[in-house]
Amino acid sequence: MRQTSPNLSRRNLLRALAASPVAAGAATFPLAARAEASSAATAAGLITPNVCLVMPEVTEGPYYIDPNLVRADITEDRTGIPLVLQMQVVNADCTPIEGARVDVWHCDAEGNYSGYANQGSEATLDTTGQTFLRGTQMTEAGGLVQFQTIYPGWYRGRTTHIHYKVFLDEVTVLTSQIFFPDALSQYLYDNIAPYTRESTRDTINASDGIAHQAGDGAYAALREQSEGYVAQLVVGVNPDAVSEAGNGGPGGAGGPNGAPPGPPPGDAGGMGPSGSGDWTPDDLVPEKDS
Repeated sequence: MRQTSPNLSRRNLLRALAASPVAAGAATFPLAARAEASSAATAAGLITPNVCLVMPEVTEGPYYIDPNLVRADITEDRTGIPLVLQMQVVNADCTPIEGARVDVWHCDAEGNYSGYANQGSEATLDTTGQTFLRGTQMTEAGGLVQFQTIYPGWYRGRTTHIHYKVFLDEVTVLTSQIFFPDALSQYLYDNIAPYTRESTRDTINASDGIAHQAGDGAYAALREQSEGYVAQLVVGVNPDAVSEAGNGGPGGAGGPNGAPPGPPPGDAGGMGPSGSGDWTPDDLVPEKDS
């Protein structure tokens, strides 16, 4: 009798889950089938059946910086609905990847990113030097990282999203974005301070070109809790890929209009000590408690 390779079985499972209407969040998909897909994902060690085989890379946008902050809580002084973001990094056969670096960044409830001038839909706020809603974590043995943050707000021209990068080394980088249900986003923006404002959101998931490019597997699975939400996403990474969206290493690309903001202080090259182009977790600077 021919035996099935465990890796092949996991790969077929991931393909099946990615092709399933569960991955697209289809409301009419039978509950029994949803439960079956969820059980299959759990058996494979995945945190959610909302998966893609390998996540497509999309633009990193103009606001990536590397503040060298290894921290789970990225909220700082920002107010909003609490959000726990759980990401699981796996390869093409569903095997979790330990020791991958995950960077996340997103706007606050009013649509402002930290670290840049001309923020928000009105381009009036200067947040230069600030680091709110940015951080780095390293995946543990199960490929997991977790961030404490707030539900992201919106700004003109984009739907609700969170940016992330996954680094396996200085060249194997996945740059992509996480998306959220429009109905939940709109409810929060219409009813909950500090999300409420006079202007009206002009872009939803269906009209956002980057959301289309990222695909159904880029939508987080959300679970409501008493004081906020948990968002989960399985991120499939091709270990042989070379990033085309960024500069291919931590700490480099992503200034306004795609121009790199330059390396962090003390790092001549932006990717490792003295610009060597190599980096390890020891190169990252944990956030101080002060």
